[in-house]
Amino acid sequence: MLKAVEPRPRNDSEKITINLGAIDLGQIDLLVQEHFYSNRSDFIRTAIRNQLQIHAEVVKQTVSRKTMVLGLHNYSRAELEALRASGQKLQIHVLGLASVGHDVSAELARATIDSVQVLGVFQASSAVKSALADRIK
Repeated sequence: MLKAVEPRPRNDSEKITINLGAIDLGQIDLLVQEHFYSNRSDFIRTAIRNQLQIHAEVVKQTVSRKTMVLGLHNYSRAELEALRASGQKLQIHVLGLASVGHDVSAELARATIDSVQVLGVFQASSAVKSALADRIK
């Protein structure tokens, strides 16, 4: 089941570090100097987006096969309390951003979240992350 969710806002990003050889870096700097890109980060973001576009169908098929939420999803206290009241447990499978509300207690998270698999970013309080540590893949 593919569930499309609103894309993550541009200002909500994660920093990554990569190592590049001197020749690759020099070529990037040349393209920046020639105004093809505004800076190194602009080049790298564009290259990543181009590769993701090339592989978009594979991503779509895999997300569908693995029944993942694509995009961002916030698991609120109200949603988790309703799950607890109904005796259900949640398996979080997200490609993108999954967040657990700041007002969700560690006890509520432990009682309602059975597993967490996030390809991207998982945001939750440190108490919730600690409570779910054995359930996060």
